Amino acid sequence: MNLRRWKKIQPVLLAAFAFLVITASPAWAADGGGFNPQQILKDALLWIEDLGTVGAIAFIGIYIVATVAFLPGSILTLGAGVVFGVVQGSFLVFIGATIGATLAFLVGRYAARGWISKKIEGNDKFAAIDKAVGKEGFKIVLLTRLSPIFPFNLLNYGMGVTGVSLRDYFFASIGMIPGTIMYVYLGSLAGNIATLGTGEQPSNPTITWAIRIIGFIATVLVTVYVTKVARKALAEAVPETSSASVEQELG
Repeated sequence: MNLRRWKKIQPVLLAAFAFLVITASPAWAADGGGFNPQQILKDALLWIEDLGTVGAIAFIGIYIVATVAFLPGSILTLGAGVVFGVVQGSFLVFIGATIGATLAFLVGRYAARGWISKKIEGNDKFAAIDKAVGKEGFKIVLLTRLSPIFPFNLLNYGMGVTGVSLRDYFFASIGMIPGTIMYVYLGSLAGNIATLGTGEQPSNPTITWAIRIIGFIATVLVTVYVTKVARKALAEAVPETSSASVEQELG
């Protein structure tokens, strides 16, 4: 297949991939034994639990695959608390999530970056915003990692089509640490893999509210910060545009 034809079918392949992601989610799983990613991951956790010392390596590998494949990592994060405890579980989740997120970022960058660039070519405003986001990539990715409104798996691929450097993206993964520890701890309270994701596991009100507060603060900060970066980028890209029109452009 030549390069020109590949570029033409890229949007079709991306759309097909998005369709598979949606239909593979738990909400779309068939009641009568259809594809159910949550149950698959629970079975994987039970298998890991019986592996002993090599279970940690297997867990990291499964977490990486789940992240790249858009499977619900929350089950694995909670399950890590059951199988490994808070300290080891948090460490393993962070390693698996960071490697998986980096691989997904690279897939997004090399599978879609060229296509997106072609679409915005000649548009000074989009190009400037993309460049500005690239310069401030570490801060933006860090804040989005802390905010719960940005889906983890989707963000991995989405950041790949921006100007964020791989280095900034990788090191900004530290933003996952607070949420990782909190969810692993909540999972450790369950003590039973079967109850994960069912709403039956016990919860700690203090931890639950801490997650909500940190997430809310991060959401406000990332919204304000990205808006500020976008306004500055537009002003630099279109110098003849007055500040009032820039404000109107961004709402």
